[in-house]
Formats: sequence, C-alpha cells, structure tokens
Amino acid sequence: MDYNNHHIQSPMEKELKQQKTGKSRLKGFMNTLAGGIIGSVLTITIIPHTNYIEDMYSTVEKQVSQFSQEAVNNVSSSKAVTVQKTAASKNTASSSTSIADMVEEASKSIVGIVNMQTQVQNFRSPNGTNNSSDAVASGSGTGVIYKIDDSNAFIVTNNHVIEGAEEIEITVHGGEKTTAELIGTDPLTDIAVLKINAKYAEKALAFGDSSTLRAGDTVLAIGNPLGLDLSNTVTQGIVSAVDRTVSVPTSAGNWDLNVIQTDAAINPGNSGGALVNTSGQVIGMNSLKIAEDGVEGLGFAIPSNDLVPIINEIMEKGQVERPYIGVGLASLEEVPQMYTQNLSNNVEGGAMVTSIDPASAAAKAGLQIQDVIVSINGSKVTNPNELRKYLYSKLEVGDKVSLDVYRGIKNLTIELTLTSSGSN
Repeated sequence: MDYNNHHIQSPMEKELKQQKTGKSRLKGFMNTLAGGIIGSVLTITIIPHTNYIEDMYSTVEKQVSQFSQEAVNNVSSSKAVTVQKTAASKNTASSSTSIADMVEEASKSIVGIVNMQTQVQNFRSPNGTNNSSDAVASGSGTGVIYKIDDSNAFIVTNNHVIEGAEEIEITVHGGEKTTAELIGTDPLTDIAVLKINAKYAEKALAFGDSSTLRAGDTVLAIGNPLGLDLSNTVTQGIVSAVDRTVSVPTSAGNWDLNVIQTDAAINPGNSGGALVNTSGQVIGMNSLKIAEDGVEGLGFAIPSNDLVPIINEIMEKGQVERPYIGVGLASLEEVPQMYTQNLSNNVEGGAMVTSIDPASAAAKAGLQIQDVIVSINGSKVTNPNELRKYLYSKLEVGDKVSLDVYRGIKNLTIELTLTSSGSN
C-alpha cells in the first residue's frame, strides 16, 4: 500500500520541507540547522539493525523523550468521538470491579505498532556488486483502538511512531498481525489515526474527561515498553500535576504542548499508549518523558480533552487545517553570524525566513529569504515558536495579517491573507 497517498502535512511540516529546496546561498546554513532542530529523541523502540531514526535524532544532555498516546472511544461510526464522565464522582474504581479486572479489559484495546521502512543492502555477486531492498522494522510503539464499526477499527497513536513508514504493522491483543491504513496525521501535535479491519479488534476504549483530573488521582499506563516482547505492560502512578506546558521538537517545528504530568513509569515503546483512570477510561496519551541522568518519574501525557478535537478533525478531513503563511523559519540563535551581521541593531530576536513556498501567500506578498519577522499583528516575535503559537492559536484561514519585517537594516511592513494548510 502506498502510504504517501495518505500522508498529510501540517503547515510547518511543509515549511520545514521547503528548507530542503532553499536557495544555494543558504545550503551550508541549512545543513547546520538540520542538526539543531531536534532537541529530543523519539521514544519509540528502535530496532537495532537499522539506523534510520538514530541518525535523525541525536541524544542530547537533556532529552525530552517523545511517547505517543492513544485515544479511545466506543461510539458508532457515524458519530465523532467524545469524552465521557466517570460514573463515580471521584477517580475510584467500582466496588464490584478490581483494578486487575479493569486492566484486563482495557488491554484488549491496546495494540503494538511496527514502523516498516525500506532498507537497501549491498551484496557482492559473481557479476559484481548489487543492491537489494527489503522492508524492515525501523521502530515500534503503541496504539489504542478507540472506535469500532461494522467494517473498521480505528487506532490513535503518535505521529512519530509511524512517521516515514512504508508499511504499518499492527499486532492486536492475542497476537494476530495485520497491516494498518493511515487515515491522517498532525505532526505538530504528534497525533496519527490508523484504520484496520474490524475483525481484528475486540474492544474500543472510551475517553474520560481530563478536565476533572487532580494531582494525586491514580492513573495507569498501558503499552509496549522496549518492544512487543513486553506488550501490554501496566505501570501505576498518580497525576503529579495538570496543565503543564512542555516545549517539544516535532517534524513540523517546535511546539508547546499542554500535558498531564505523571510518575507512572513510561519507557521507549510506550509511545501511543494509554494513560487510563481507574474506571478504565483514556484520560491521556503518553507522549513525553524527561530522560536525564538523575531524573526519575517525570512523564507527560497529552490530555484526552486535547486529543479528541484533533482526532475528530483528522477523521473528518484527513488532516488538521491551520493558517498557512508558506515559509520555513529559524531562530536567530540557530543562524550563523554571516547571515545576521548586516541586520539592524534594533533586531533583538525574531524568526528568519529560510525558504519560501513559491505558491504561498508569503511569496505573493513579497517576503524574501533572510527576512527576519519581528512581530505579527503588533505582537512581538522572538523565535519561530512564538510565531507559530500566535498563528495557530489566534488566527484563522482567510484572516489578514501584518508582519513587521527587517531586511538587513531596512524595516518593512508586509501584509498578506492567510491560506489553508490543506490548499498548498
């Protein structure tokens, strides 16, 4: 199956992709920048014999390890998934149901995911050196079945678990294997939705209301740490805090995630797994962990109330539509001095344009490579993340924006109308 036909790019993913085709004068800069964009490593389990992800994401002193999480819901195919209130007023299990019983049922909705990619191998034959290409496992993670209809079952996981996959292999509860179809992704929030034949699915999990969580509530993480050999591993902890904000690197650029902090053990391979309450509802997607020497019990999950709208939009449109300017960006700290030495002394921060989509609003408005955006609609911009946050949080497709830009020592005002990420 050709998954390229299904891959959906977010606006910033498109912008970053444009960097690869930027002008030649920035080629050296872009090579330098590529190594610095990612400040954390993915927490899918890496298969030892392939270097695809190891080459892409290097280890740093303070690693923010990305995990994915599942969102799960048991509703009919004609309706969007929703969050459900717990039966009890507090996060406690029913007196007639033990934690073990709940976990046994919830585990039926947890799947293993293997990212299959082509690996080229060289071998020497009597006629000379030849190449062969085979699909091999590049990494593995976890997913959650959140919806089942008459013909299909739907799985949510992290985008980084399946990113770059040429085939997505699913192992369901009981050990059967099948291949998933990619419905769509949102790289910025690191969420992906998959589809498999309903005959492989036993149960779908419902989403709980994450807004009711309090520090001290009991939670359990279910997933496949270190690979499928340890599938359906359950760890228990508490909600350590709610409404944390963690800045993470994604393939669509850096983003500030709203997360639940937990001390439940989360390890590589838990990506896409469920964080459930004692009622067996998904209240978060295990997505991040601080992986630094001397640090213990700092795991993070995307709240279910943040997951559900993204999942529903992916199900409806195949992507999350966001306002799109059409530029690749870098912070001034990432840019070699040779590209900033001619800037005005008034520039203390900003987002430098490193590439431009020729069909975008940015190109039509006259933005140029090496322009530095210092404000949008009067709101100060000190780095690309601030620009994205304002763009995606406060603006919509069709809005007109005013950019305050420095081109060397010259200060310009550039106005443009935002287009849709899906239209470019």
